[in-house]
Amino acid sequence: MTKFIKRGYLVLVLLFLYVPIVVLILQSFNAGVSRAKWEGFSLKWYADLFQSPAITNALYITVTIALLASFFATIIGTAAAIGIHAMRRRPQAAMMTLTNIPMTMPDIVTGISLMLLFIFTRVQRGYVTMLLAHITFNIPYVILSVLPKLKQMNRHSYEAALDLGATPGYALRKVILPFVMPGVITGALLSFTLSLDDFTISYFTTSPLVQNLSTLIYSEARKGIKPTMNALSALMFVALLILLLAINRRANKAQETKTNGGTR
Repeated sequence: MTKFIKRGYLVLVLLFLYVPIVVLILQSFNAGVSRAKWEGFSLKWYADLFQSPAITNALYITVTIALLASFFATIIGTAAAIGIHAMRRRPQAAMMTLTNIPMTMPDIVTGISLMLLFIFTRVQRGYVTMLLAHITFNIPYVILSVLPKLKQMNRHSYEAALDLGATPGYALRKVILPFVMPGVITGALLSFTLSLDDFTISYFTTSPLVQNLSTLIYSEARKGIKPTMNALSALMFVALLILLLAINRRANKAQETKTNGGTR
């Protein structure tokens, strides 16, 4: 009986979460504009979607910011993780606390804080400020993706490479980076996914003239939800789902590799 109740509760939670998304995806194929009546299957809203200059511009901004933010956040986060790993226990614990704070804070706090920073420094909000904000909130996720791999690595490998005549840069490229690369790739994919999905921080750190997909959907929804917004939301959901599945697959492969390596 208890098992049945647990499964029933899980099914109800999943239905509550995913039924609205399924309805939204189905409505994106509705030939009519009414959300209460099915008027036939059509792809015209997807065709209209890519013919809209505002949407194509928002898509360009979203993708380029996600790529650039994940690139720079991965570099900075990987370097920070290596530095934190090399610290002694107390400084390392302090740095990990500072790293975890941005992840535990609500996005609205981070967004407003960055907005006030840009206003205080008299930096005009737009593409660059949104990019800087995305890099900022992605860095902790990269650090937490790379650190576990660094902890699995033998600390003496780097020192052995130096003793054999390798320069610090060469040892970094040939010893440390190849070992932590799975964590680096996971952090980069996670950063890209979070950047694509972000709304709150983007909303506070950009101007009305520079909008990504999430802020565009919000502004359009205030005027009334158009069928093209259903199509756009459906595409965003599918893209994020694919990325999350890729991240989980990499994590599962890494766990299997670790398990198989430990049983040998």
